[in-house]
Amino acid sequence: MPNTIKFENIWNLLGYKPNEPLLFNTSLFLFLFFGLIIIYNLIKYNKHARVSLLIIFSFYFYYLAAGYYAGILILSTIINFFLGRWIAGTESFPIKRIFLVLALILNIALLGYFKYTNFFLQIINDFRGTEFSPLAIFLPIGISFYTFKALTYIFDIYYDTMKPTKNFFDFLLYLVFFPNVLMGPIDRAAKFIPQIEKEPFLSKDDLGRATLLICTGLLKTVVISSYLEDNFLSRVFEFPLRYTGVENLLAIYTYALRLYCDFSGYTDLAIAISLLLGFKIMDNFNSPFKAASIADFWRRWHISLSTWLLDYLFKPIQISLRGLKMWGNIIALVVTFFICGLWHGAGWNFILWGTYFGVLMSIAIIIQKPKIKLYKALKIYNTKILKFFQIVITFHFIAFSFLIFRLSNLQTIKDMINQITDFFHAEVFLQFIEKMPLIFGLIVIGFISHFLPVKFYTWMKKTVTALPLAGKIALLVIVIWIAAQFKSADIQPFVYFQF
Repeated sequence: MPNTIKFENIWNLLGYKPNEPLLFNTSLFLFLFFGLIIIYNLIKYNKHARVSLLIIFSFYFYYLAAGYYAGILILSTIINFFLGRWIAGTESFPIKRIFLVLALILNIALLGYFKYTNFFLQIINDFRGTEFSPLAIFLPIGISFYTFKALTYIFDIYYDTMKPTKNFFDFLLYLVFFPNVLMGPIDRAAKFIPQIEKEPFLSKDDLGRATLLICTGLLKTVVISSYLEDNFLSRVFEFPLRYTGVENLLAIYTYALRLYCDFSGYTDLAIAISLLLGFKIMDNFNSPFKAASIADFWRRWHISLSTWLLDYLFKPIQISLRGLKMWGNIIALVVTFFICGLWHGAGWNFILWGTYFGVLMSIAIIIQKPKIKLYKALKIYNTKILKFFQIVITFHFIAFSFLIFRLSNLQTIKDMINQITDFFHAEVFLQFIEKMPLIFGLIVIGFISHFLPVKFYTWMKKTVTALPLAGKIALLVIVIWIAAQFKSADIQPFVYFQF
């Protein structure tokens, strides 16, 4: 009997699976993207055709991540497209402000309902002392990212730094563009939308950079991040009292590396995929663990979010409180980072995490002048040895913050710290290296690669760019093969999917 195609099996493969969102580092995405690239290059000189193709593919991509909640993205697009036109279309400042407030209310209402309803209801019931059963509300993946992208468009029109697009489908593509719809970067409409009009062009340098970014993205997300999570971090964080202080301290350091590799690796892939389609989206990381202060860290970490908060939240608050001088800056910092924490998740640990950074940066403002005087008196101001210790100290503040970020249970945080202070057992470090050489090796490789000088990355990019096409393909095949060897367990969802 001849074999027949079972459409049910095809749908199971290509349909929405709630527990298996489509990721960049899966074979299914590789297959789908390869097909997209072939068709895209055949029609790329026809703007209407290429925009339509990207919109269809982007919605399908988002559908595989969020199911029928992709309709929320369409609703957000319609709301913000027309509000942007209304804001730009009126000369009356009070009416402009009314439209701005309406845009804020509608966007925050959409985000707030799906992300924070249960959290706030839980707080109310805790206050009343009554029991609460969470409502069955699904959190659409990436809603925080595309909401902030939409608000970027609205704010820039309101402040008259860009004109609204007249083409609904251009704005739709900006908001739904699949490389950054789930996890950013939170690109600016003023920089993205004009690129839609241009015919896609992939230069030799762009191809070389895209190839290198795909390699680093896969190595970061699969080889380092997922492997360390599956084989080390999940065990220690779940039962910290079973492990010595050495292992707990290594877990804290390693989680900082894991979080960086997870998020920056995804960003590498997003930038690379965009380049292959002829789009340049903003960078999101700049070696954040090289930061010599908390403020420097936030100039290097999640750059698209930190600059969004700076431009659209911190500066307006700072200006409104300029009469308070230094204290106005402090209030603006604490409020901004409180919102930053809340944006990351509906949980007290995220709020505490954001507030922690706001307080640290406020303290830095207060002690800035006496600190500089002390450094000058000790003759270490602007010296390399001072910068080295600043980097080391800053990294420990950052690593501790990620402990708060990961763990909603404060008792677990206390247990880990107690193990480090009361049950350290330094001799276990050598045993750890001996018994878990691959884990330790990945940790060392991860940190060394992070702290390599910029000129090393520049050399790598030039080397990859100089390779012939066959050489680039061979390099990608090798990296994909390495990643496949490490993918022995199911892929861990990207950390930032929950935001």
